[in-house]
Amino acid sequence: MRAHRIAGEPDLDAAIGPFPRLVVVGADADLAAVLTRLLRAERLDVEVAYVPRRRTRATRIYRLPAGRRAARRAVRGSAQRVTLIRDETGSVVVGRAAWVPPDGERVIHGEAVVDDTMLFDGDAAGVLVEPTLAMPGLRASLQGRWRRWVTGRAAQLGSTGVVVLRDGVPAPRPGRRSAFYRNIEGWLLVR
Repeated sequence: MRAHRIAGEPDLDAAIGPFPRLVVVGADADLAAVLTRLLRAERLDVEVAYVPRRRTRATRIYRLPAGRRAARRAVRGSAQRVTLIRDETGSVVVGRAAWVPPDGERVIHGEAVVDDTMLFDGDAAGVLVEPTLAMPGLRASLQGRWRRWVTGRAAQLGSTGVVVLRDGVPAPRPGRRSAFYRNIEGWLLVR
């Protein structure tokens, strides 16, 4: 098996190349970056295996092993299509996305909906969005002590200002709107 160390998007595009299977060794954000490039290149036919050192949010969601067991599964496992959650910019989320207040603010002022269900209208400390293995594909909840998850195909937010976090990586600048939704075509996860 050939290995490539990835330093940026050009390296990632070269590593994808003609290969039928990719093995991502790293964190949830690394897996999301690879899937984002595959989505934008319209290469969701490529099988993707994930080998994190330790358990992550994505390994829990997709019921994957970590460490040596994950490495063995990456080589020997078979691929099956699972839901792919993305946002309006074409960025993929595999573990958790969050809408949080911009710097200096304590709350997000606006409204968020999951399909037809109102998540909040007014002020909220933040919103969490996660993919799910089961349909309809994602779930969202207000940040706080007691979480009530709402499942759906899409979660949308309109606000006076928000910072979007995708697998722990903040967007380059705050925005006023954001949406996460299930892509029509899923990705091929090696399990």
